[in-house]
Amino acid sequence: MTDLQELYQSVILDHNRKPRNFGELPSANRHADGRNPLCGDEVHVALVLDDTGVISDVKFTGHGCAISKASASLMTAAVKGKSRADAEALFARFHALVLGQDPEAGKSLGQLVVFSGVSRFPVRVKCASLAWHTLKAALESEAAADQAAAVSTE
Repeated sequence: MTDLQELYQSVILDHNRKPRNFGELPSANRHADGRNPLCGDEVHVALVLDDTGVISDVKFTGHGCAISKASASLMTAAVKGKSRADAEALFARFHALVLGQDPEAGKSLGQLVVFSGVSRFPVRVKCASLAWHTLKAALESEAAADQAAAVSTE
């Protein structure tokens, strides 16, 4: 294993063991649930989209493999404080990276580049992108606190 692969693995394991922004968000005005029926990963993303279109807070709950949980953790850290448009653009770059469509996308993704090797394992692409698809569904959901969008990576 190269030093870079070891670093990537270390970051993923750290975010899996100690996920950032994990927990309930009672003040959320956008919600979505995501599920990967192939492996059983499940994630709930809740966020506060303020009047100016900025994600002022975001949290997730759920369970899944290390890649799924680390991706959700890193995603929440990456989008907190970003505008909706910036979060959607980040989603597009991340998705292109994990699909192997744009290897250069990693240069603008900061720590999210740790998922660049996922494209070599198609089953893991769904693990890495589940939280992101769920975030996208939450952003597109109605503002009603009692409504939740659902996404499946089948």
